[in-house]
Amino acid sequence: MARRLAAPAAALAAVAGAFTYVGAVDPNEPGHYPACPLLRLTGIHCPGCGGLRSAHAVVHGDLAAALQDNALAVAGYLLCAVLWTVWVVRAARGRPLRIDLGPVHLWSAGALLLVFTVLRNLPFGGWLRP
Repeated sequence: MARRLAAPAAALAAVAGAFTYVGAVDPNEPGHYPACPLLRLTGIHCPGCGGLRSAHAVVHGDLAAALQDNALAVAGYLLCAVLWTVWVVRAARGRPLRIDLGPVHLWSAGALLLVFTVLRNLPFGGWLRP
């Protein structure tokens, strides 16, 4: 059983390490992380802008700040946690994790990212900006 859970455990360790680092090294302090190249060059907030600040807020238990920094990233963290849990349960039962995403799922995810990006860069979408 331990052998079957090795990959999910390694993935959890990697994600926990990344969140620990972001929780310790504040992205709100200038100079700790590189600036978003799209934001720097064009002034447009990409779908990932605010993601590190959002992760930092999640680590510190401030869900309101995390949602303010990047609501889509918070949804992504939750989705990853659910997928990881499904992976662990299936691995414990000796079954492989199968995620069969068809074109509709991929186009829908792309459309969601595009709509989020457009909305956060329009004047009335200021509440979606970090």
